[in-house]
Amino acid sequence: MTLDQIKPGNGGTITAVRGEGALRRRLLDMGLTPKTKVFVKKTAPMGDPIELALRGYMLSIRKDDAANIEIEVTADDTSATGISG
Repeated sequence: MTLDQIKPGNGGTITAVRGEGALRRRLLDMGLTPKTKVFVKKTAPMGDPIELALRGYMLSIRKDDAANIEIEVTADDTSATGISG
């Protein structure tokens, strides 16, 4: 499953980051690396971008970019991201 398919209120662990060149490097530089726990907080009214909680901060990315991130879905656990509320 990819990150763009996750509904708000759910999360999981990143298993792989696809893409090539600058796109992949940009995703990795933003902290979207394998074994990182990520939680989908919300989506914009039209569905793009999506807001994520990971590594103690919030990050918004385009849905097209989120499609390059493979994720293993886990239980709804906001404590895994280090962010509450």
